[in-house]
Amino acid sequence: MSAAPIRGVPIRVVLVDDHAVIRAGLAQLLASTDDISVVGQAGEGQQAVDVVREVRPDVVLMDLQMPGVDGVVATRRVRAEVPGVDVLVLTSFSDSERILDALDAGAVGYLLKDADPDDVLAGIRAVARGESPIHPKAARALLGARSGTSRPQLTGREVEVLRLVRAGLANKQIARRLDISERTVKAHLTSAFARIGVVDRTQAAVWAQRHEI
Repeated sequence: MSAAPIRGVPIRVVLVDDHAVIRAGLAQLLASTDDISVVGQAGEGQQAVDVVREVRPDVVLMDLQMPGVDGVVATRRVRAEVPGVDVLVLTSFSDSERILDALDAGAVGYLLKDADPDDVLAGIRAVARGESPIHPKAARALLGARSGTSRPQLTGREVEVLRLVRAGLANKQIARRLDISERTVKAHLTSAFARIGVVDRTQAAVWAQRHEI
């Protein structure tokens, strides 16, 4: 699990988008804060991986649709090559397949470009705290994709994690019980939340109880 930002030290962010004007706007937005700092930018997926490897930020704000290496592949490479860096998707796409692809690749949150600027800032801060923000429209898309299905396909590890969430264990306790890292627990939770169409631990616990997980 990535370390929580030290009080008074800005959250270090890399911006990834193939449109320079969008990157410039985001950089200006983040520069208006005291607790977030842009430490790198990239306009393509592999470039993003290279920049992240060099500067090792806390959070990567990642677009999905880009020429060359797209955001899903870039997210997977960041997770594999630069441990401890969290990826927050910021994109125009709210279809459930795209959302699940990004979360399966290791993204810990999913925001849409029609979000208010304050929501983008809040999402970055939430990721830095170890949370997994998902835009309401994206959450509804996931719920819609799950309607009519009594039980989505979960991995064995996702089932184990949900069972322990239902039992009331915190991420640190789950990590200790399953002998995995807290970061891995968070990744499984984010993926499971997306698959079952919930946005927080309480909803996940209720879902797990209802489906006798």
